[in-house]
Amino acid sequence: MVCGLLLASPVIFYQIWRFLAPGLYKHEKRVLLPFSFLSSLCFLSGAAFGYFVVFPPAFRFLVGYSNEFLMSLPAVSEYFSLALRLLIAFGVIFEMPVLMVFLAKIGVVNLAFLNRHRKYAILINFIVAAILTPTPDIVNQLMMAVPLMVLYEVSIVAVWLFGRKGFVSFQSEVSVVEKEDAEG
Repeated sequence: MVCGLLLASPVIFYQIWRFLAPGLYKHEKRVLLPFSFLSSLCFLSGAAFGYFVVFPPAFRFLVGYSNEFLMSLPAVSEYFSLALRLLIAFGVIFEMPVLMVFLAKIGVVNLAFLNRHRKYAILINFIVAAILTPTPDIVNQLMMAVPLMVLYEVSIVAVWLFGRKGFVSFQSEVSVVEKEDAEG
């Protein structure tokens, strides 16, 4: 079911876009299409990273308790559950740059804010990694925390390139957009 959903996702997203597009302004379409494409790309790359890089050591850790008296025989459902949790967790955390650019566009964060709060972000990254990793070992937690820290730095660069230069209230942005729409 999950494989079918992933393979059908381009058609599903296309149908969602065909439903939403008639109700959007031209400037909203210009913003939404790149965000949708980048968001899908980030999610799929995160899922691939989770499956190909993190999943093998996590699975080895779980079956590593086998010895001459104890044999580990994980069920297929446990295997798929671990793989699916890692796919979703890494897919979601790889969305961080897109989320940060979006927050910068609407004026919630800016470059100075992200630079000033880097130490808190590192702490939060390790807490999130400890919560989201399915195995309690430090290696798997580091395999999630280190990409989170790298993604935070990528987010800072993305906000520097694509985000707002300063805080602007959301209401003033709405009034500017309404003025542009009224002018043509």
